Amino acid sequence: MTVPILRSERRVRRRSGRGRRVDLWAYAMIAPAFIGLVALYLWPFVSTFVKSFMELPVFGAGEFNGVDNYAKLVGDTDFWQALGNSARYTVIVLLGIPLAIVFAALIQQVSRGKGVYRVLFFLPVVTLPVAVGMVWRFILNGDFGLLNYVLSIFGIQGEYWVADSRFAIYAFAVVGIWMGLGVNLIILGAGLQNIPVDLYEASSLDGASRIRQFFSITLPLLSPSIFFVTILTTISALQMFDLVFIMLGSVNNTALEGSKTIVYLFYEAAFVQFKQGYAAAIAIVLLVIIMVVTAIQFRLEKKWVTYD
Repeated sequence: MTVPILRSERRVRRRSGRGRRVDLWAYAMIAPAFIGLVALYLWPFVSTFVKSFMELPVFGAGEFNGVDNYAKLVGDTDFWQALGNSARYTVIVLLGIPLAIVFAALIQQVSRGKGVYRVLFFLPVVTLPVAVGMVWRFILNGDFGLLNYVLSIFGIQGEYWVADSRFAIYAFAVVGIWMGLGVNLIILGAGLQNIPVDLYEASSLDGASRIRQFFSITLPLLSPSIFFVTILTTISALQMFDLVFIMLGSVNNTALEGSKTIVYLFYEAAFVQFKQGYAAAIAIVLLVIIMVVTAIQFRLEKKWVTYD
């Protein structure tokens, strides 16, 4: 009876040794991703969170000031104006999703050249934001811009689109819709391809029109892709900064005061005014806002998203 027991113990030891080696290799494989996650995401978040409770001078050590930065933020009219601008920009950019759905559906109906159309729509995504901002800044120029020139042909007096605070945030939103259209088309196009063709054929036999098919078949079955695009668009819109920075150009632009987004306010506080503690508080508040908005979207998902 002793020999079988010893053999079983050896087998258990061999298996445990192999298991340990497998575990070590698994940890080694995920170590680079884990280190990158800690170094690039977790540690900056912890550092920013701690700094939001401190008064940090340009030189020297900072000191703890409690929730003073957050109290100043609540009473700062510039913060609320920037938050309102970011909210308006986000809402307008989200209106580009129905436009992307229509374009994706139209491209799906094309028998030849689908890839060409998708590449053309995707070009703004792979173009540098600086180049996009400079081109659109020229197009929307109030004195010699292409848009005002086209409007003048029809006898319409153009505006100073990026130099007037009344129109600047809407001009940014139009450019944002144009920039995000390519990604939305790719995602929605993939969702359209997963819809069974048999459903359309069966509905056609029942006498359903193209419009009825779109609202009764396409939209419900495309809702998971629409939900995913909505999440991405919302997060990206709330973090918008580069268009304001590039298209407004100089800090002396008269439209700047009425067109700042919350991320631009963060940039101004951190790198222009050197108020790092206050800027950290803005970043944390923006993170909380994005988390709350995303949680609300996931909460409402069950009411309109169809996975069947």
